[in-house]
Amino acid sequence: MIKIKYLLLVFICLTLTNCETEKHEFPLEKRYWDTNDYDKVILELRYGYEKDEKKPTFDNPEQRIIVQKLTDEQNFKIVLKDNELGLKHRNAVATEFFNHWKDMNQIYQARDRKDKYLYDIEMLSVWQFGLSLQIDYFKLGNDEIKESADDPNSSRVKNNINSNIGTLVSNYIIYLDEINEEKSFSENGKSKLAKGIDKYFVQLIELYPDTNYSGMKKKAELMLKKSESDKIKSSLTKLIELINSKQKKEIEK
Repeated sequence: MIKIKYLLLVFICLTLTNCETEKHEFPLEKRYWDTNDYDKVILELRYGYEKDEKKPTFDNPEQRIIVQKLTDEQNFKIVLKDNELGLKHRNAVATEFFNHWKDMNQIYQARDRKDKYLYDIEMLSVWQFGLSLQIDYFKLGNDEIKESADDPNSSRVKNNINSNIGTLVSNYIIYLDEINEEKSFSENGKSKLAKGIDKYFVQLIELYPDTNYSGMKKKAELMLKKSESDKIKSSLTKLIELINSKQKKEIEK
């Protein structure tokens, strides 16, 4: 009789666990999520969870796929990189993704009573999703400006494009602000933050080598003095060296 009660208790626990998992619905059967999917997913992640309910994380085997799909860059690249699609259409989709990303940033901001991020890896993954997205988003916007202009080489068009690139650089600098919160990150979080600098900042500078990065360099130098993480300091040092090398080439032209 005791054994039967024990089995019954196990069954009840399993049933409750399954109900808890299944009460949140995500389009996991889809290979890529479009902007309509993001509408629903972001709404669910931001407002569909109880205050004390843990959100999907990379270290949860059952829910890892939710965060992986949420931050999968292929969701937007499959459209934005498709040259068979119209430029205006791709730019419109890029704008929708960019607006969704701004909402995504609110999902994993929670901290504990010691001011430590509860979801630092997930938060940085969302951040880096946005860094990658913005490179495509701003490029498409500038391409449309040139395509729609009577004279793509006019000073007005060039000024608009340079202004957009300046905004992109400024948005990247905001990522470096996270170093001010270094004590709130785990060691894995600090490592991921550093890898974001190594990967996405290099992509940005290689795409726009002639842009003015003095503001970014100044920010990196300040954060280098402030950071206590060897990994972050190494990434900042490499970033400064890359900017210096581009500036040197520009002077030599």
